[in-house]
Amino acid sequence: MRLALIQPEIPQNVGAILRLGACLGVGVDLVGPLGFVTSDKRMRRAGMDYIDLADMRQHGSWDAFVRNASGRLVLFTTKGADSLYGFEFNASDVLMFGSESAGAPEYVHEAADARLRVPMRAETRSLNIALSAALALGEGLRQTNGLPKEIQT
Repeated sequence: MRLALIQPEIPQNVGAILRLGACLGVGVDLVGPLGFVTSDKRMRRAGMDYIDLADMRQHGSWDAFVRNASGRLVLFTTKGADSLYGFEFNASDVLMFGSESAGAPEYVHEAADARLRVPMRAETRSLNIALSAALALGEGLRQTNGLPKEIQT
């Protein structure tokens, strides 16, 4: 399983998601154009020293990403008809998230094998992208027995 951030804009969110990927052993794809440079100190501050443990791959464009992607493309979007909790995940799924301000472009929606939403109260619009990624990844890894084993001391 991998996380893919499509045209992310906020370095702190990317840092937090890189930390999430490092802690859970899941790679993160950054699909350009990015709204910042990856050396941004705000990204490093949010990811702390976990960024060095992250399996991060940068792709300059959607086409470059798709050429290298394997597994189903699962898009998380407020426009998704189905809840992530009713979806059957595969260990090879790529969990995709669009930019913070605009979401995913239409061509990403069209290419997605599934479009899911995180259920929330009707009077709210959306969660922070890092929170959405954590919920989605946690459920996907739980279903596929991909969560790291706890260390017993």
